[in-house]
Amino acid sequence: MKKKDSKPGDKRYRLLPTTILVLILCGFSFYLGGIYRSEKNIIVKTDARPSAQSRKETGLAPLQVKSIEFPECSIDYQDYTPCTDPKRWRKYGNYRLSFMERHCPPMTERKECLVPPPSGYKPPIRWPKSKDQCWYRNVPYDWINNQKANQHWLRKEGDKFFFPGGGTMFPNGVSAYVYLMQNLIPGMKDGTVRTAIDTGCGVASWGGDLLDRGLLTVSLAPRDNHEAQVQFALERGIPAILGIISTQRLPFPSNSFDMAHCSRCLIPWTEFDGIYLLEIHRILRPGGFWVLSGPPINYENRWRGWNTTIEEQKEEFDKLKKLLTSMCFKLYNKKDDIAVWQKSTDNSCYDKLTVSSYPPKCDDNVDPDSAWYTPLRACLTIPSQNYKKLGLTTTPKWPSRLNVAPERTSMVPSGGSGGFKHDDTQWKIRVKHYKTLLPALGSDKIRNVMDMNTVYGGFAAALITSPLWVMNVVSSYGPNSLGVVYDRGLIGVYHDWCEPFSTYPRTYDLLHLDGLFTAESHRCEMKYVLLEMDRILRPGGHTIIRESTYFLDSIATISKGMRWDCKKHSTEYNLEKEKLLICQKKLWYAKQTQQ
Repeated sequence: MKKKDSKPGDKRYRLLPTTILVLILCGFSFYLGGIYRSEKNIIVKTDARPSAQSRKETGLAPLQVKSIEFPECSIDYQDYTPCTDPKRWRKYGNYRLSFMERHCPPMTERKECLVPPPSGYKPPIRWPKSKDQCWYRNVPYDWINNQKANQHWLRKEGDKFFFPGGGTMFPNGVSAYVYLMQNLIPGMKDGTVRTAIDTGCGVASWGGDLLDRGLLTVSLAPRDNHEAQVQFALERGIPAILGIISTQRLPFPSNSFDMAHCSRCLIPWTEFDGIYLLEIHRILRPGGFWVLSGPPINYENRWRGWNTTIEEQKEEFDKLKKLLTSMCFKLYNKKDDIAVWQKSTDNSCYDKLTVSSYPPKCDDNVDPDSAWYTPLRACLTIPSQNYKKLGLTTTPKWPSRLNVAPERTSMVPSGGSGGFKHDDTQWKIRVKHYKTLLPALGSDKIRNVMDMNTVYGGFAAALITSPLWVMNVVSSYGPNSLGVVYDRGLIGVYHDWCEPFSTYPRTYDLLHLDGLFTAESHRCEMKYVLLEMDRILRPGGHTIIRESTYFLDSIATISKGMRWDCKKHSTEYNLEKEKLLICQKKLWYAKQTQQ
């Protein structure tokens, strides 16, 4: 007999959908729990900077990791730069030297070992003596000494390198060169010009000389056959990073530097539709200066030494002047080997450009501040008219600009003058507390400092009277506050800490981070961030890790496996759920070269 058709009110069929729904929800909850358990020991960018209160409210038990002792890398890795590794260059094309740009190894090839120092490495000479000399064994590379001996970049005497301040365009020394430049740009002497970038910096003699004059320079050079230009700069205590203008934007915001400089840096400015000069235009603030010495400047007297003809150099100079004029630069001053152009101080010149102008205006599809793996474009970035005080003439002079809330604070969530002032006050209190725990901070024992995840540069500002400089790092995945850092007269870069930093090993005395692992959770493994910190930290250098107690014990465990000595401290307000971990990296030598 056939069964009767089920009635709508039959209880068995009313329960079935409910049962299925419960099973689905239970399964989904189990799946989410599995994801959480498997990923809670890795470090996703959320918002700008989780507050101590938000971390306190999580209520999670501290994260635990197993103890591990990291092995030593081979001595062949003593100058290892993972994302600019010459051993990998053959994998990438030669177009516009793009193989020298950042090409980071995949996760399967990340090193899990400790980079050794060179044989005979010793603590660096302290600033300011280090500006003129360094230990040979710390940077044991002779290429520049052998190939550039007649230009007096450096010379080797005994167990040291000495830096007499020479260069291709500095026949009378870098100080005489800068003195001439100051006469051409009076703003270099009265605080109008504060930040600069030196493209193709050599051993950073220009940037080093400017430090004595109150100007802060980012010296930029690729890792090339000169071997260690950037490493020489940092060993001496001069700000520098590895980089090249090729196919990607430089890791800086638009309208940031007061001045850009090229001293025979061999960049083909007029080639490829002027794309390299367009990038300089992007990062210069309105009214900023571009300084060029070397070909084709002063070609009338210099052409014989350039393996060319006077006609060719004149043509190149005319082409350069035409290109700069089309970008709304004007020739500001010129004398001997130095020519100075100034970027338009307002938008009146750009308003005259038409759709058929060359180079064309950039459209609005790409943020002018987007600079992390952002391709260069052959178009002109027009300064935003939303900000009236970005220009060099409207920005307060140094040092007043350090403590004035810039207009660009409005770009940052919870920004504005109130948030800026609170941040500034907070960091003064924090740094005062740091100095009680680490007395070396503020002395000549610490010179090269990095703030690994800053917002407004408050940590650097609180240390401005100390004999050190700070590289401020803003997350490429977080709110864009790097423009504020530059508006204050400080320097910094965009970076993603899931990747290695663009520097050599052993180049920083102090690394500071505030809630980095909390803010960057779920994107990259904690151990790789700490191993990268170990790579770039000098032996004897320190870290100040300000972090939620959820992560702190695990950080301490991994740090012990890297041969760091760490001590846990309370914060200035003794917050229970936020602590400080201050560590020092030990000096050790590779087993095969132990002294």
